[in-house]
Amino acid sequence: MSGERNIYLIGARASGKTTLGRKLAARLKRPFVDLDRRVLLRTGRTVAELVDAGGWEAFREAESVALAEVAVFSGQVVSCGGGVVLRQENRDWLAKGIVLYLEAPAEVLAARLERAPLHAQRPTLTGGGVVDEVRQVLAERGGVYLACAHAVLPAAEPLGKLVELALAEVERLGGLRRAVAGRGLIS
Repeated sequence: MSGERNIYLIGARASGKTTLGRKLAARLKRPFVDLDRRVLLRTGRTVAELVDAGGWEAFREAESVALAEVAVFSGQVVSCGGGVVLRQENRDWLAKGIVLYLEAPAEVLAARLERAPLHAQRPTLTGGGVVDEVRQVLAERGGVYLACAHAVLPAAEPLGKLVELALAEVERLGGLRRAVAGRGLIS
């Protein structure tokens, strides 16, 4: 898929980046990469294990290395960790692709986290309650997510609609190849 920009999905924990990423990659016939999974494969440790061993900074470093490795290839759909936007070097990599921000109200994200906490993948950031933590994270990162995003998607929408909205935004942003009568595919 040389030449096609990567599509990066950003947003808070439980915004649906991995779920949407898998569906979007399948529809676009592109490889899917989950950045947290990539960190696990590189380090042999879950997010929680990295954080326990070296703090959030150790995880952020491993995440940055994984993103740099992934970003050298093109044509992928990449689900990023919620804090990937915190480092300038990561924002620089993201800017080379198409960045879709999955935005959802704190209550929606908290409800999703309470239904499926996945502590090994989603350790607490603040040690506080889920709703308070999500509100705090959105307050701290919301502006950064918006600044990185080429488009904002309403993450509370049903998955089928969210896939269609994502496809429309990718097309609008020039990330889809189109068939031209008699000439095959062009970018």
